[in-house]
Amino acid sequence: MDFSLNDEQKMMIDTIRRFIAEELKPLEDELEEKGYLEPEKAAAIHAKGKELGLYALNMPAELGGGGLSNLDRIMCEEQFGHTSDMLIRRAFGNVYEPLLHCKGEQVERWLKPAVEGKRTCAITITESGAGSDAAGIKTHAKRNEQGQWVLNGAKHFISDGEWSDFFLVSARTGEKEISMFMVDKGLPGFTVGKDQKMMGLRGTPHLELFFDNVVLEDAALLGEQGQGFKLAMGALNVVRLAQVGARAVGKATHVCEMMVEYANDRKQFNTRIGDFQMVQQMLADSVIEINAARWMVYHAAWMLDQGLDAREQIAMVKVHAAETLGRVVDRAVQVFGGMGFCKELSIERYYRDARIYRIFDGTSEIHRGVIAKSALKKGAMLFDVNR
Repeated sequence: MDFSLNDEQKMMIDTIRRFIAEELKPLEDELEEKGYLEPEKAAAIHAKGKELGLYALNMPAELGGGGLSNLDRIMCEEQFGHTSDMLIRRAFGNVYEPLLHCKGEQVERWLKPAVEGKRTCAITITESGAGSDAAGIKTHAKRNEQGQWVLNGAKHFISDGEWSDFFLVSARTGEKEISMFMVDKGLPGFTVGKDQKMMGLRGTPHLELFFDNVVLEDAALLGEQGQGFKLAMGALNVVRLAQVGARAVGKATHVCEMMVEYANDRKQFNTRIGDFQMVQQMLADSVIEINAARWMVYHAAWMLDQGLDAREQIAMVKVHAAETLGRVVDRAVQVFGGMGFCKELSIERYYRDARIYRIFDGTSEIHRGVIAKSALKKGAMLFDVNR
């Protein structure tokens, strides 16, 4: 494997870094203080992201997306981790892969507008009784006497639900069958509930959605009937690698850079704290773990580009990258001391934001179970792609 970056990849990464530094970083403190992003500012970075060709990088070029390989996309997602979740969503888009199953009139109504940034969608899987157990959803869709789909149920913790104007909704269409529907906001019987305030991820709304006899046209069915669970799991797999794994590496890198700078500048007992061995251990452990997580992320992306099954590798990434981020920000608070606990510095925010990474899109415990079962079945070398 060639680990060197070509000129195009370097230019892409430099462009994203510069865009984040110049356009997004100045908005972070305001977003944190207010808990929301002013609509005109959201629209401005949305437009600038599209203008630079940084919107919908995961979508095919023929649809107007970035057309990037999995590895190239992961490199971009790592850079996204250097800023706040809401700013990432507005500037770079959150276009879910299941939309690629659109066909016929669906392409013009939902797929293309989403890729072009004219429409925004959110994926809805989580329910009060179905978190890590995605197959345990109760929301259901049944045919009425006129042959129309009628949707009933509720979802919660739906990220970006306030900004989105349509949703990818997973619903039971049979006792052992789950399908996915594209549901426009504003349909009769579709109501948006409260925003569940979170400890971290300030500015990103997490809404409740309620469906009370929402009548859907046939075109609302995405893919084939009964294909919904497969579509949802496919989307989650990509999210785990890109939006959790790669972004966790990027965020941990950003925090580690702040730690290094502070350890070089801060003095106690007339000595740089970076010269204290206990601080050096925290820095060294952080650098080692971040680099290990980065290569795990890159390797899983490379496997996807080779057409290989990377589900087990992605489960490993989800656990290691998320927990690495948690350890790194905890050490950062310790290195910064009292100032690391103050809202005056962003370290406190990173500490709160990091905690959810071990929970969303499958808890660390769930993924450890997946990894252990695979190891028991296939052996300890199950992650050797040459076997």
